[in-house]
Amino acid sequence: MNEKKSFQDNENTEGLILGKNPVMEALKAERPIDTIYIAGAGTIFGKITAMARNNGVVVKNVNDQKLRQMCGSAAHQGVIAVCACTEYASVSDILEAAEKKGHAPFIIICDEIEDPHNLGAIIRTAEAAGADGIIIPKRRSASLNQTVHKTSAGAASWIPVARVSNLASVIDELKAQNIWIYGTDAEGTDYTAADLRGGIALVIGSEGFGMGKLIKEKCDFLLSLPMNGHVNSLNASVAAGIFMYEAVRQRNM
Repeated sequence: MNEKKSFQDNENTEGLILGKNPVMEALKAERPIDTIYIAGAGTIFGKITAMARNNGVVVKNVNDQKLRQMCGSAAHQGVIAVCACTEYASVSDILEAAEKKGHAPFIIICDEIEDPHNLGAIIRTAEAAGADGIIIPKRRSASLNQTVHKTSAGAASWIPVARVSNLASVIDELKAQNIWIYGTDAEGTDYTAADLRGGIALVIGSEGFGMGKLIKEKCDFLLSLPMNGHVNSLNASVAAGIFMYEAVRQRNM
């Protein structure tokens, strides 16, 4: 079977690179690859893993069933690369974006948001709200794949998204830049009582568990939303939108 033909004919392979040589060539060309999934062992897979790590690409070892779920009947040869919908930025890029706009940084940190639809929705709202950038961790997080791009309605192409290895260290770096870290948590104070007019980073926790313990401890303040109904939490992207637009309201005063 012609691998290129099967790639094009299978609708499930959009945004994927299938096969050993195609993945290696994509790495050599430094294409924006998000994650590489490998189901195999041997020299060629070792080379792909080494090249990926040199390029800062996440590698996940999975079984053949996972690859079949990703690409259907297309020939994958034991390796699939998921392309990023756009290139990742750096934290410095985000800070420079704020400086160019002439205002204090307004940053969104997503702590282990694993649902790509939630991440896409957060990116869309952040871009509309005028945030300077978004920071996500490399592990246990959705990434800039095609689902995120579609859900963001293209906003992922307009706002810098940085993908970092150590979120806690990045928070320390932001604090050193006089940026206050506001976590979102049910134990926090009412969000309308916070002063969000200066340099801020809003931390949005994961869908099921909220912020991780270490990240929560790193926050300067914790903010909460009033819950007056029977349901005691909101979807992560909905909550993020409320917090972001409170910041917009204050910063436009």
